[in-house]
Amino acid sequence: MEGGVHEFDGSTFKECFSLTWRNPYVLRLAFSAGIGGLLFGYDTGVISGALLYIRDDFRSVDRNTWLQEMIVSMAVAGAIIGAAIGGWTTDRFGRRTSILVADFLFFAGAAVMASAMGPAQLVVGRVFVGLGVGMASMTAPLYISEASPARIRGALVSTNGFLITGGQFLSYLINLAFTKAPGTWRWMLGVAGIPAVVQFALMLFLPESPRWLYRKGREEEAEAILRRIYSAEEVEREIEELKESVAAEARERGSSEKVSLAKLVRTATVRRGLVAGVGLQVFQQLVGINTVMYYSPTIVQLAGFASNQTALALSLVTSGLNALGSIVSIYFIDRTGRRKLLVISLVGVILSLGVLSAVFHETTSHSPAVSAVETRHFDGSLTCPDYRLSSASGSWDCTRCLKAKSTECGFCASGAGNKLLPGACVVSNSTVRDACHGEGRLWYTRGCPSRYGWLALVGLALYIIFFSPGMGTVPWIVNSEIYPLRYRGVCGGAAATANWVSNLAVAQSFLSLTEAIGTSWTFLIFGVLSVAALAFVLVCVPETKGLPIEEVEKMLERREIRLRFWAPRGGGERPDDGKESGKSGGV
Repeated sequence: MEGGVHEFDGSTFKECFSLTWRNPYVLRLAFSAGIGGLLFGYDTGVISGALLYIRDDFRSVDRNTWLQEMIVSMAVAGAIIGAAIGGWTTDRFGRRTSILVADFLFFAGAAVMASAMGPAQLVVGRVFVGLGVGMASMTAPLYISEASPARIRGALVSTNGFLITGGQFLSYLINLAFTKAPGTWRWMLGVAGIPAVVQFALMLFLPESPRWLYRKGREEEAEAILRRIYSAEEVEREIEELKESVAAEARERGSSEKVSLAKLVRTATVRRGLVAGVGLQVFQQLVGINTVMYYSPTIVQLAGFASNQTALALSLVTSGLNALGSIVSIYFIDRTGRRKLLVISLVGVILSLGVLSAVFHETTSHSPAVSAVETRHFDGSLTCPDYRLSSASGSWDCTRCLKAKSTECGFCASGAGNKLLPGACVVSNSTVRDACHGEGRLWYTRGCPSRYGWLALVGLALYIIFFSPGMGTVPWIVNSEIYPLRYRGVCGGAAATANWVSNLAVAQSFLSLTEAIGTSWTFLIFGVLSVAALAFVLVCVPETKGLPIEEVEKMLERREIRLRFWAPRGGGERPDDGKESGKSGGV
């Protein structure tokens, strides 16, 4: 019963709403723990908009891409540690206690960031938030799963994923709401402390997971909680099943203590499962999703939209589509199948990245020219030094102006009402920016005016539409199905760690890549990695739709590779006496 494959269909959700309406206590448990998913989504999404205003306030951050990446990615680094700590605390101290600790970390991180006097405090605050994210990412769904009626467990747990994407969408709304408020980014980052306090207060009055209580020998407390969750006719059966499940887990845990990494690698069934599971988690990040979620407003500005408010408003579309995609996935995952959904998703991602690469190539290669007349319109001391000293100043354009090395320079668009006409290349500071705005002109420091900027928005939207229902959710589902029960904990942990490490690598390198080789080439690299991901799915990932765990294990034993993912699965003979499972061989 625990850890099985749950069918997500309309009747499941109708039953979910019906049961929670009849028994609000269940909904209270799920909602209270689900706030952890909301915080997870909010704190990973809010930095994308806050970074625009942090750069305006701290000059040391504005042109230092490495420092910007550090502020963003330290939350991911903290999450790696937080997930590892969370695995230990949930077993040692309980699920509820771990959620309370995560709330404290969320609140502490929000307070430190909101009061930051410099980049160093922001980094420290992001580490605190990351620790909370790492703990919440594994503890919240676990608590919901163990405190939900079996019939609607899948539906309730799946809402945690929706709350994560919903939290990201909420972060964009909050960012947009505070664009005119004094302190802008301080409010954006500090607001996260409110839901953390709310969840902390709610969880203080809620019980521990009944499964954890049983494992710790506190049967009476566990049974009292189960009687509030289940109806009278169901509770006795559930108590018996829980006793059996905990006893089986204890036996399994005792045997799994002998598991070593060498043994996992030598066992072909587990090795093939690990290749598929870990590979999916790595490719989920390498196709570039968190460049879009962490840097979406920055990407919009690179496409030629100068205003922070406009960039945030347009980026709201991508986060909204991401939340919608998680709902679409729930509907299609057990109808279409995991592998087919992955293939459709990756084909769309490849096409979308192609569009983005082409748009940014066009934007940078056909940016407005720099006009000597427009530049002299400002005080001569404000002219960009590199432009003034250049022997070929007549060939300068906006892109070259923004890449000036000796001094930070910006581009003030034409005052003729057409941003595509030649403009001024001047020193980038608040005085010049305000002077440019004062004449009704647009001010650019991170991207240049372009007639094709709207196509970048189309590319971003298509990317999310295709990514979210497939590569966004399927890797987590496959990792919950593909490993034998005995190895599920250690293999699932390895896959989750691979995901966070890959996430960190992408988040820490995106801005540096755009600065070194350009935005167009950066998206082209993600496109090539997406092609590699598609080949990987076709060769290494089995279809687990509707299969019991035992059947998945048999399929991995047969070393079954089906490039025709749309064809019905044929039968096959199992290896004699299961000898294949102990051999070392190919994937």
